[in-house]
Amino acid sequence: MTERTERVPLKTKIAFSTGALDEAVMGAAAVATMLYYNQVLGVSAYLAGIVFLVASIVDAVSDPLVGSLSDNFRSRWGRRHPFMLAAMLPLCLGFYLLYAPPEDMSETFYFWWFMGALVLMRLGKTFYVIPHDALGAELSDDYHERTSIFGLNSVVGMIGGAALSVVVLVGFFPETEGYENGLLNPDRYPAMAFAGAAFMCVMLLICIGGTRDQIARLHKVDHQRVKLLDNLGDLAALFRSRSYISVCAAWLVMLVSGGILGVVGTYAFVYGFDLTTDELAIRQLVVLPGMFIALPLAAWFTKKLDKKSTVIYTCIVCATLVGLPHTLKIAGLFPSNDSIWMLPSLFGCLFLGFLILPVVPIVIDSQLADVADEHEYRTGRRSEGVVFSIRTFALKATAGIGGLIGGFGLEFIGFPENATKEMLTTEMLNGLFFMCGPLYWMIVAAGMLFMGMYSITEKQHDAMMTELKARRGADNRAASKQARPT
Repeated sequence: MTERTERVPLKTKIAFSTGALDEAVMGAAAVATMLYYNQVLGVSAYLAGIVFLVASIVDAVSDPLVGSLSDNFRSRWGRRHPFMLAAMLPLCLGFYLLYAPPEDMSETFYFWWFMGALVLMRLGKTFYVIPHDALGAELSDDYHERTSIFGLNSVVGMIGGAALSVVVLVGFFPETEGYENGLLNPDRYPAMAFAGAAFMCVMLLICIGGTRDQIARLHKVDHQRVKLLDNLGDLAALFRSRSYISVCAAWLVMLVSGGILGVVGTYAFVYGFDLTTDELAIRQLVVLPGMFIALPLAAWFTKKLDKKSTVIYTCIVCATLVGLPHTLKIAGLFPSNDSIWMLPSLFGCLFLGFLILPVVPIVIDSQLADVADEHEYRTGRRSEGVVFSIRTFALKATAGIGGLIGGFGLEFIGFPENATKEMLTTEMLNGLFFMCGPLYWMIVAAGMLFMGMYSITEKQHDAMMTELKARRGADNRAASKQARPT
């Protein structure tokens, strides 16, 4: 068996990383989802929040189940790739249907269409992303090589997400006559739906085909029994791990806060800061520099500090800067929308805030891979799929639970449907700014309290891997002796 601490070939890392572009497409389109169904199609913010809630409940059941199935599946094509291939149809079809509903239907019809398309897309994402992330954790056992693998994956996903966001805003939703903000133009959505679904299909095929040669060097799990009680035992053992609970809770809380920004932030930028579609595109570009330096920064931070401290310090600094313009707006201390200093001040805070934020998902993925080793150390079972199911759930909760809170928040402040600037009061705008500023800060702070519980250090991981290598060697020798003819 190939030594699992050697460096993973660059071509494999690149092929694996193209699998992050499905999330980039969905993230780029998600900036318009709530706005589309609420302001264009007329679904109330309350009902849209219900859709996100139902989708998150489905995710809570399906994600760990698919993770467990992926951990224990047997086939000539390995454990992960069959699930990734099967996910393509529901994922791409669900995305297309989400943004291409029939015209001139009732609010009730659009509510059920929204729910069905979103659940279909999210189920497809479950069957793809969880095996994909588990595959990444299996490519190497090295503490720092994992940061490189998931770092490139995150960087490709983030750069792709920012670039595709610009394409969506400028290419599909330009300012036209009658639509100062192109996101309110219903005729532009079907083209985006088709292009996005086709792009995802191609990227997923590249990822699946480009990582096939790694199947033979992944963990051998023939000794693992495939029974419900064993799978439930995996979950029980993981939830007794302080480090796993820490990462799960912190990651979920942080991404929920990001989900609120993703939903309500669009309203705040469009109605509170009066940004045009072109200015929204510029907002996406200011986050790009941090993505290019994220991988070397993550490697440097985790070697100088540790993974836990890297996440905590980075999140505190970034969240402070990202929420600052909204908080200053409430206090009346931010430049007015007609000031020449408004855009530089807004984009300056976002630029600095997002400069090192991309380090966080890279380190979180690396921590989860270390938790998978800890789980094998304690139980003898490899369960990357179950371990990473919480990552996928948290990513979807960005739009799910974040959308639920954002939807109910919009309903609470009385934000109107088909809103115009004349309809909005100072209280409504301050409600938007509060959710994107002070509330966002409070949620991120709660996430950092959970991250403080994480306990796996590099020294502890090295000791675990020494023991695990000895066990695996003994198991391989025993298996060879048993297979030898008498």
